[in-house]
Amino acid sequence: MISLFTNVIIKMKSNKRDYLKFWKVIREYFKVRHNLSQADLDMLLYLYSERYFNVTTFREYEEIFSWNKERFYRLIKEGWIELFSSRQKGRPAMRSKAIYSLSYKAKRMVNSIYKKLEGEEIPETMCNNPMFKKNVRFSDKVYRNMIITMNQELKENRLTGQELRHVPE
Repeated sequence: MISLFTNVIIKMKSNKRDYLKFWKVIREYFKVRHNLSQADLDMLLYLYSERYFNVTTFREYEEIFSWNKERFYRLIKEGWIELFSSRQKGRPAMRSKAIYSLSYKAKRMVNSIYKKLEGEEIPETMCNNPMFKKNVRFSDKVYRNMIITMNQELKENRLTGQELRHVPE
């Protein structure tokens, strides 16, 4: 009877969708590492799936964030967004707007976020993670401890053959 109960618990754990378990830690790591706000990070994650967009698309999604009229231009200036195609004469009015896309830098960062969510460890060195520097905020030190705990759990899961990703039912 006890072994049957244990098998049920193990099966329940293997079907658990827990790839967002450490989302808060991963999100904070990327915000600190790239000096982004929560709204900036959310916007880049949204635009990643859009592939190409114009200012209107950006502004429509931006309505759900805190008001910041300079966000679009700041993200361009910081190299997160780049111009894909500019206005051209002789085109219909709907197609005459400038088209933008995420920069290579932004695409690499978002890909890295997804890798971390899928179980890749967050670096624990000062050169790769600013949270591990000596003079950091108290909250960074708290997140640093959680990163160490998260990485240990990921290592243990890898050793026991468990995955953080969803297992098809």
